[in-house]
Amino acid sequence: MSRPVTGGGEGTATSKRIRSEKRRPSFFWLLAALVLPLWNLSVKYRFHGKPLPQEGAFVLSPNHYSEIDPLVMGVATWKLGRLPRFLAKASLFKVPVLGWILRTSGQIPVERTGTQSHSALRAAEELVEKGRLVIVYPEGSLTRDPGLWPMRGKTGAVRIALERDIPLIPAAHWGTQAIMPRYGKKISLFPRKTVDVIVGEPLDLSRFRDKPLDQSTLLAATAELMDAIAALLAELRGEPAPAERWDPAVHGQKEIGRIEE
Repeated sequence: MSRPVTGGGEGTATSKRIRSEKRRPSFFWLLAALVLPLWNLSVKYRFHGKPLPQEGAFVLSPNHYSEIDPLVMGVATWKLGRLPRFLAKASLFKVPVLGWILRTSGQIPVERTGTQSHSALRAAEELVEKGRLVIVYPEGSLTRDPGLWPMRGKTGAVRIALERDIPLIPAAHWGTQAIMPRYGKKISLFPRKTVDVIVGEPLDLSRFRDKPLDQSTLLAATAELMDAIAALLAELRGEPAPAERWDPAVHGQKEIGRIEE
Protein backbone atom coordinates (compact mmCIF):
# COMPACT_ATOMS: atom_id res chain seq x y z
CA MET A 1 0.00 0.00 0.00
CA SER A 2 1.20 3.50 -0.77
CA ARG A 3 2.45 5.85 1.92
CA PRO A 4 -0.32 8.06 3.34
CA VAL A 5 -0.22 11.68 2.22
CA THR A 6 -0.68 12.87 5.79
CA GLY A 7 -0.19 11.39 9.21
CA GLY A 8 -3.44 9.94 10.52
CA GLY A 9 -5.30 10.98 7.39
CA GLU A 10 -7.04 13.92 9.06
CA GLY A 11 -4.83 16.85 7.96
CA THR A 12 -2.46 17.80 5.18
CA ALA A 13 0.99 19.23 4.68
CA THR A 14 -0.55 22.29 3.00
CA SER A 15 -3.17 23.14 5.60
CA LYS A 16 -2.98 26.88 4.91
CA ARG A 17 -4.04 26.40 1.28
CA ILE A 18 -6.31 23.45 1.89
CA ARG A 19 -8.89 25.48 3.79
CA SER A 20 -9.18 28.25 1.20
CA GLU A 21 -12.37 27.07 -0.51
CA LYS A 22 -13.90 25.87 2.75
CA ARG A 23 -13.39 29.25 4.41
CA ARG A 24 -16.03 30.87 2.23
CA PRO A 25 -19.43 30.60 3.98
CA SER A 26 -21.66 28.01 2.36
CA PHE A 27 -24.34 25.44 3.06
CA PHE A 28 -21.53 22.90 3.40
CA TRP A 29 -20.67 24.43 6.77
CA LEU A 30 -24.06 23.33 8.10
CA LEU A 31 -23.72 19.88 6.54
CA ALA A 32 -20.26 19.45 8.06
CA ALA A 33 -21.52 20.52 11.49
CA LEU A 34 -24.33 17.95 11.30
CA VAL A 35 -22.46 15.04 9.76
CA LEU A 36 -18.82 15.18 10.80
CA PRO A 37 -19.04 14.74 14.60
CA LEU A 38 -20.63 11.28 14.40
CA TRP A 39 -18.86 10.37 11.16
CA ASN A 40 -15.42 11.12 12.61
CA LEU A 41 -16.21 8.86 15.55
CA SER A 42 -17.18 6.09 13.16
CA VAL A 43 -14.76 6.42 10.25
CA LYS A 44 -11.02 7.07 10.11
CA TYR A 45 -9.58 8.21 6.79
CA ARG A 46 -6.11 7.46 5.51
CA PHE A 47 -5.17 9.48 2.45
CA HIS A 48 -2.64 8.35 -0.12
CA GLY A 49 -1.25 9.56 -3.41
CA LYS A 50 -1.55 13.15 -4.55
CA PRO A 51 -3.32 16.07 -2.85
CA LEU A 52 -6.34 17.50 -4.61
CA PRO A 53 -5.81 20.74 -6.53
CA GLN A 54 -6.92 23.52 -4.22
CA GLU A 55 -8.33 25.77 -6.92
CA GLY A 56 -9.71 25.51 -10.40
CA ALA A 57 -12.14 23.13 -12.04
CA PHE A 58 -11.59 19.43 -12.51
CA VAL A 59 -13.47 16.16 -12.64
CA LEU A 60 -12.79 13.66 -9.87
CA SER A 61 -13.67 10.07 -10.80
CA PRO A 62 -13.63 7.40 -8.06
CA ASN A 63 -14.69 3.76 -8.01
CA HIS A 64 -18.21 2.86 -6.87
CA TYR A 65 -19.24 -0.28 -4.99
CA SER A 66 -21.49 0.80 -2.11
CA GLU A 67 -24.61 2.95 -1.82
CA ILE A 68 -22.83 4.99 0.83
CA ASP A 69 -19.88 5.86 -1.43
CA PRO A 70 -21.10 9.43 -2.07
CA LEU A 71 -21.03 10.19 1.64
CA VAL A 72 -17.62 8.55 2.03
CA MET A 73 -16.14 10.48 -0.89
CA GLY A 74 -18.01 13.66 -0.03
CA VAL A 75 -16.43 13.76 3.42
CA ALA A 76 -13.06 12.76 1.96
CA THR A 77 -13.21 15.62 -0.52
CA TRP A 78 -14.16 18.04 2.26
CA LYS A 79 -11.21 16.85 4.34
CA LEU A 80 -8.95 17.35 1.32
CA GLY A 81 -10.05 20.96 1.05
CA ARG A 82 -12.68 21.05 -1.70
CA LEU A 83 -16.48 21.30 -1.70
CA PRO A 84 -17.99 18.08 -3.09
CA ARG A 85 -20.55 18.28 -5.87
CA PHE A 86 -21.90 15.14 -7.52
CA LEU A 87 -23.98 14.02 -10.43
CA ALA A 88 -26.96 12.42 -8.63
CA LYS A 89 -30.04 10.54 -9.83
CA ALA A 90 -32.86 13.00 -10.45
CA SER A 91 -35.29 10.85 -8.45
CA LEU A 92 -33.34 11.63 -5.27
CA PHE A 93 -34.23 15.30 -5.63
CA LYS A 94 -37.88 14.40 -5.13
CA VAL A 95 -37.27 12.85 -1.71
CA PRO A 96 -38.39 15.15 1.14
CA VAL A 97 -35.52 16.79 3.04
CA LEU A 98 -32.89 14.91 1.01
CA GLY A 99 -33.98 16.68 -2.16
CA TRP A 100 -33.76 20.06 -0.44
CA ILE A 101 -30.25 19.26 0.82
CA LEU A 102 -29.13 18.17 -2.64
CA ARG A 103 -30.47 21.28 -4.31
CA THR A 104 -29.15 23.67 -1.67
CA SER A 105 -25.67 22.17 -1.77
CA GLY A 106 -25.51 22.46 -5.55
CA GLN A 107 -25.66 18.79 -6.51
CA ILE A 108 -26.54 18.03 -10.13
CA PRO A 109 -29.69 16.04 -11.02
CA VAL A 110 -29.34 13.43 -13.74
CA GLU A 111 -32.29 12.07 -15.68
CA ARG A 112 -31.73 8.43 -16.64
CA THR A 113 -33.57 8.60 -19.95
CA GLY A 114 -35.39 10.95 -22.28
CA THR A 115 -34.57 14.43 -23.53
CA GLN A 116 -33.22 15.52 -20.14
CA SER A 117 -30.56 12.79 -19.99
CA HIS A 118 -27.76 15.13 -21.13
CA SER A 119 -28.81 18.14 -19.06
CA ALA A 120 -26.43 16.98 -16.31
CA LEU A 121 -23.48 17.54 -18.62
CA ARG A 122 -24.61 21.10 -19.21
CA ALA A 123 -25.08 21.69 -15.47
CA ALA A 124 -21.67 20.22 -14.73
CA GLU A 125 -20.17 22.56 -17.29
CA GLU A 126 -21.61 25.53 -15.40
CA LEU A 127 -19.85 24.32 -12.29
CA VAL A 128 -16.51 23.92 -14.02
CA GLU A 129 -16.83 27.40 -15.48
CA LYS A 130 -16.94 28.64 -11.89
CA GLY A 131 -13.81 26.69 -10.98
CA ARG A 132 -15.57 24.03 -8.94
CA LEU A 133 -14.93 20.33 -8.44
CA VAL A 134 -17.37 17.87 -10.01
CA ILE A 135 -17.39 14.25 -8.82
CA VAL A 136 -18.51 11.82 -11.50
CA TYR A 137 -18.72 8.07 -11.01
CA PRO A 138 -17.71 6.76 -14.42
CA GLU A 139 -19.27 3.35 -13.79
CA GLY A 140 -22.67 5.04 -13.46
CA SER A 141 -23.88 2.49 -10.90
CA LEU A 142 -22.47 0.05 -8.35
CA THR A 143 -19.89 -2.23 -9.91
CA ARG A 144 -21.13 -5.68 -10.84
CA ASP A 145 -17.64 -7.14 -10.66
CA PRO A 146 -17.73 -10.04 -8.15
CA GLY A 147 -14.46 -8.87 -6.59
CA LEU A 148 -15.60 -5.23 -6.27
CA TRP A 149 -13.14 -4.09 -8.93
CA PRO A 150 -14.19 -1.25 -11.26
CA MET A 151 -16.33 -2.43 -14.17
CA ARG A 152 -16.71 -1.04 -17.68
CA GLY A 153 -17.08 2.73 -17.54
CA LYS A 154 -19.46 5.16 -19.20
CA THR A 155 -18.30 8.23 -21.04
CA GLY A 156 -19.74 11.14 -19.03
CA ALA A 157 -16.64 11.95 -16.97
CA VAL A 158 -14.35 11.89 -19.99
CA ARG A 159 -16.78 13.95 -22.06
CA ILE A 160 -16.95 16.73 -19.47
CA ALA A 161 -13.14 16.83 -19.14
CA LEU A 162 -12.54 16.88 -22.88
CA GLU A 163 -15.33 19.31 -23.77
CA ARG A 164 -14.31 21.80 -21.11
CA ASP A 165 -10.54 21.11 -21.36
CA ILE A 166 -10.14 20.53 -17.62
CA PRO A 167 -8.21 17.88 -15.67
CA LEU A 168 -9.69 14.44 -15.09
CA ILE A 169 -8.37 12.93 -11.86
CA PRO A 170 -8.87 9.24 -11.02
CA ALA A 171 -9.32 8.18 -7.40
CA ALA A 172 -10.13 5.05 -5.46
CA HIS A 173 -11.22 4.08 -1.97
CA TRP A 174 -11.31 0.84 -0.02
CA GLY A 175 -12.93 -0.01 3.28
CA THR A 176 -16.38 1.35 2.57
CA GLN A 177 -17.75 -2.19 2.32
CA ALA A 178 -17.24 -2.53 6.08
CA ILE A 179 -19.63 0.39 6.61
CA MET A 180 -22.22 -0.72 4.07
CA PRO A 181 -21.65 -3.71 1.78
CA ARG A 182 -22.70 -3.65 -1.84
CA TYR A 183 -26.51 -3.84 -2.05
CA GLY A 184 -26.60 -3.63 1.74
CA LYS A 185 -29.44 -1.91 3.59
CA LYS A 186 -27.84 -1.36 6.99
CA ILE A 187 -25.00 0.94 8.01
CA SER A 188 -22.41 -0.27 10.51
CA LEU A 189 -20.76 2.65 12.30
CA PHE A 190 -19.21 0.91 15.28
CA PRO A 191 -16.59 -0.24 15.92
CA ARG A 192 -14.77 2.50 14.05
CA LYS A 193 -13.89 1.65 10.44
CA THR A 194 -10.87 2.69 8.38
CA VAL A 195 -11.30 3.91 4.82
CA ASP A 196 -8.29 4.36 2.57
CA VAL A 197 -8.55 6.96 -0.18
CA ILE A 198 -5.99 7.43 -2.94
CA VAL A 199 -5.87 10.26 -5.46
CA GLY A 200 -4.00 9.74 -8.69
CA GLU A 201 -2.27 11.96 -11.21
CA PRO A 202 -4.52 13.74 -13.72
CA LEU A 203 -5.15 11.45 -16.65
CA ASP A 204 -3.12 12.31 -19.73
CA LEU A 205 -5.83 13.11 -22.28
CA SER A 206 -3.54 14.94 -24.70
CA ARG A 207 -3.88 12.40 -27.50
CA PHE A 208 -7.67 12.69 -27.36
CA ARG A 209 -8.05 16.47 -27.20
CA ASP A 210 -7.63 17.18 -30.91
CA LYS A 211 -9.90 14.36 -32.02
CA PRO A 212 -13.65 14.48 -32.68
CA LEU A 213 -15.58 13.52 -29.56
CA ASP A 214 -17.18 10.53 -31.23
CA GLN A 215 -18.03 7.28 -29.48
CA SER A 216 -14.74 5.66 -30.43
CA THR A 217 -12.68 8.46 -28.87
CA LEU A 218 -14.81 8.65 -25.73
CA LEU A 219 -14.73 4.91 -25.17
CA ALA A 220 -10.95 4.73 -25.63
CA ALA A 221 -10.39 7.56 -23.14
CA THR A 222 -12.87 6.02 -20.71
CA ALA A 223 -11.05 2.69 -20.87
CA GLU A 224 -7.85 4.47 -19.84
CA LEU A 225 -9.68 6.16 -16.98
CA MET A 226 -11.05 2.86 -15.69
CA ASP A 227 -7.60 1.26 -15.94
CA ALA A 228 -6.17 4.14 -13.89
CA ILE A 229 -8.86 3.77 -11.22
CA ALA A 230 -8.31 0.00 -11.09
CA ALA A 231 -4.55 0.52 -10.69
CA LEU A 232 -5.12 2.89 -7.76
CA LEU A 233 -7.49 0.42 -6.12
CA ALA A 234 -4.95 -2.37 -6.64
CA GLU A 235 -2.40 -0.22 -4.80
CA LEU A 236 -4.76 0.16 -1.85
CA ARG A 237 -5.73 -3.51 -1.82
CA GLY A 238 -2.20 -4.80 -2.34
CA GLU A 239 -3.24 -7.17 -5.11
CA PRO A 240 -3.37 -7.00 -8.90
CA ALA A 241 -6.51 -5.78 -10.63
CA PRO A 242 -8.15 -7.93 -13.32
CA ALA A 243 -6.67 -7.37 -16.76
CA GLU A 244 -10.11 -6.60 -18.21
CA ARG A 245 -12.98 -4.60 -16.80
CA TRP A 246 -16.18 -6.48 -15.97
CA ASP A 247 -18.87 -5.81 -18.59
CA PRO A 248 -22.46 -6.33 -17.39
CA ALA A 249 -23.69 -6.64 -20.98
CA VAL A 250 -21.31 -9.52 -21.67
CA HIS A 251 -22.47 -11.29 -18.51
CA GLY A 252 -26.16 -10.69 -19.19
CA GLN A 253 -26.64 -8.30 -16.27
CA LYS A 254 -28.95 -5.30 -16.19
CA GLU A 255 -27.27 -2.11 -15.02
CA ILE A 256 -29.71 -0.96 -12.38
CA GLY A 257 -29.55 2.66 -11.35
CA ARG A 258 -27.27 3.91 -14.07
CA ILE A 259 -27.10 7.68 -14.18
CA GLU A 260 -25.25 8.59 -17.33
CA GLU A 261 -23.89 7.26 -20.54
